Amino acid sequence: MIDIRPHAGLAHRDHGWLDTRYHFSFSDYHDPSRMGWGALRVWNDDKIAAKSGFPPHSHSDMEIVTFVHSGAITHQDSLGNRGRTGAGDVQVMSAGTGITHAEYNLEDEDTTLFQLWIIPDRAGEQPSWGAREFPHDDRAGRWVTLASGQSGADDALPIRADASVLAATLRAGERVSYPADAGRHQYLVSINGKVRVNGHDAGARDGVAITGESAIEVEAIEDAELVLVDTR
Repeated sequence: MIDIRPHAGLAHRDHGWLDTRYHFSFSDYHDPSRMGWGALRVWNDDKIAAKSGFPPHSHSDMEIVTFVHSGAITHQDSLGNRGRTGAGDVQVMSAGTGITHAEYNLEDEDTTLFQLWIIPDRAGEQPSWGAREFPHDDRAGRWVTLASGQSGADDALPIRADASVLAATLRAGERVSYPADAGRHQYLVSINGKVRVNGHDAGARDGVAITGESAIEVEAIEDAELVLVDTR
């Protein structure tokens, strides 16, 4: 089953400093039919204005993955962590028993990013934060695992969930395949460029909800950068 969820039809909120679209129920947006996809609970498509950001706030028992696609975000938290995550790179926060953090765009330009929340397999563990650079060239024409709780993903940022976050970049006409498990849930978004997913066309930043498929074949109709989440 493949369900295309057009970007223009996603819940939209414009707060001035933050222009965002919600793929799933979040904040004041509630749709009982869109409470998540497998263990993927939140996928927010954020544009954060220069010199602004999210003031300190708290989370617990959630894996929060931030994929920056332009600009940069600067993180600071109650554990004393501080770091800047730039375009194409990823940060992961395991909220565990509780953590307070702030996310600021200290740049002179807008920052755009995806923030993903994944429900952890286990609760009550110590919170943590980490970030890594992922060069664009490394994922040209192939999937690279950015964050994962599965064995064998040693180069990925660790999360406490039976889930993986992957990325690939394709030139127009290129294809990439993902060996899916039909019993799991996958959710795919192309940051820029039209793609064809198992014969279904999707535009830039449309959500593609997938389950029951044994393989996912993605063809780039235009140059495209893909982000894929695979969860139980």
